[in-house]
Amino acid sequence: TEMLRMHVPKAMASAKERRVAGLVLRDHVVQVPLDHLGKANDQHIEVFVREVEDARSRKGGSSCSDKPCLLFLQGGPGFECARPLESGGWIGEAIKEFRVMLMDQRGTGRSSPISTTSLQRLGSPKQQAEYLKHFRADSIIRDAETVRREIVGQGAKWTIMGQSFGGFCVLSYLSYLPHGVQEALITGGIPPVWDGCSAEQVYRKLFPRVKVQNEKFYQRYPEDVDRARKIVQHLHDHKASTGDWPSLPSGSLLSPRMFQLLGLSAMGNHCGFERLHYLMEGAWDGPPSQEGEHLSPAFLREAENSLHFDTNPLYALLHEAAYCNGPGQATLWAAQRVREQEFADDFPEMMDGVPCDRPVYFTGEMVFPWMFEEMVYLRALKETAQLLAEETSWSKLYDVEGLKQNQVPAASATYYEDVYVDFDLSMESVRSIRGIRPWVTNEYMHSGVREDGPRILERLLSMVRDTRPLR
Repeated sequence: TEMLRMHVPKAMASAKERRVAGLVLRDHVVQVPLDHLGKANDQHIEVFVREVEDARSRKGGSSCSDKPCLLFLQGGPGFECARPLESGGWIGEAIKEFRVMLMDQRGTGRSSPISTTSLQRLGSPKQQAEYLKHFRADSIIRDAETVRREIVGQGAKWTIMGQSFGGFCVLSYLSYLPHGVQEALITGGIPPVWDGCSAEQVYRKLFPRVKVQNEKFYQRYPEDVDRARKIVQHLHDHKASTGDWPSLPSGSLLSPRMFQLLGLSAMGNHCGFERLHYLMEGAWDGPPSQEGEHLSPAFLREAENSLHFDTNPLYALLHEAAYCNGPGQATLWAAQRVREQEFADDFPEMMDGVPCDRPVYFTGEMVFPWMFEEMVYLRALKETAQLLAEETSWSKLYDVEGLKQNQVPAASATYYEDVYVDFDLSMESVRSIRGIRPWVTNEYMHSGVREDGPRILERLLSMVRDTRPLR
C-alpha cells in the first residue's frame, strides 16, 4: 500500500450551493501536483469535483449531509463527468445512500482542461508528450486520494465506482491506494492487468467482436448495406471530380475510413444501431430522385458530432497508452498494425474504391494515425501523437501481486458482448483479483449504466455487501 508523499492546499469549495431538480450541488477545487511521485512536484494543476446530494436528505436546514461518499470515475480516457440535470438514472439511486462525488479527471472538464489549442501552448511536441504522460490512471487515482483527504476526511473511506476507463482507474486504485476504499464497483471496465503493453492483444480480440456487431447491424437493417456502399461511392466520386474528399463542417475530411469511424458509438452502445441507421437514412440533400448527388448538411454535422476528438483530444492521444502497464514496450499504433496485418480483408479502408463483394464494415473504439492528418483539429498534434506512440518509459498502472491480495469488497458488471472492453481479457484479469465478484450478462452493451443504472448499481452493491449471497 502506498501513501502519498506530498502536502497540498485544502480544497476550495464554492460558497454557493445550487439546486437542480431535487439535487443539491456543491463545487470543489483541489490543487494537486502534476507529478505526484516525481522528485520535483512544485508544478500543480487543479482538479474539479462536483458534490451531488439528495435535496430531501437535508435536516433542519443543515448544509451538509452525514451520508458516506461515492466517487464516480468517468469513462474515457479524456472525458469529463456528465453534468447532472435531474435526479434520475444511477445518480438518483446513488443519492439515496451517498453523497456522490463527480470528479472531472485531470485534463478534462474543469480540471485544468486540455484542448487542442491549450496543448500547443505548452511548447514543443516533446514537451507536450512529456506533460501528457502524467494524465493516465495512476495519476488520476492519486488526485482522487487528495480529494478524499481534503473533502471527505483523512480517516473516512468512500465507495468508488468506475465506468469503462473509470474501471481501469478502480483497479489502479485497488493496486496502490486501497486504504481509503470501502467498496469498489466496476461497470464495463476490467482491463488486462499484466505487465507490459497489452494493446495488440486487445485489438486482436476486439476486431472480431466489432465484425459480429456489423453483421448484426446489417441483419437488422439490410437496406443499409446499399446505403453505406452508396455513401462511400459518393466520397470517391467527389474526390475524382474535385481532387479531395468532402469536407465536414470543421474542415476535416470525410474519407471512407473516416466514415467507418461512425462505428465508434454505433457498434457497441444502447440504440447505436438505430442512430446509425437514421443517420444514413437521411444522408442525402434533396428529394429521393437526387439521392447520391449531395450529402446533406445535417448528415455532415451529425457525423462529425458523433466523434469527440476535437473537444476531448486526450481520448485520441492517450487511448492506446491506457494499455501500457509499465516500461519496456511502445504501442506503435497497435490498432492500425493489427488491422493491416490480421483484419485487412474484413476492415479494408476503401481508400482506392468500394469493394464489390462485401459490405462496408464500421470500426470500433480504435485510434488510427491517419486521424491526425484527416481531422483538422488534430493535425497540429500529429508529432506529439507519434512521440506518445513510440514512448516506452510508461509508469505502472496495476500491481498484479497487490490485486491478488486485495482486501476491498469489489464487484463488476461485465458485459459478454462488449466491443470496447473485451470479455475474455476481462475474465482473465478477474482471476487475478482476490475477492472480486463478476456479474456476467448479455442484457446490456457497454453503456449499461446509462441504460439501467439504478438496477446495475443496486445489484453491484448487493454483491459487495453479500446481501446477494455468493453461489
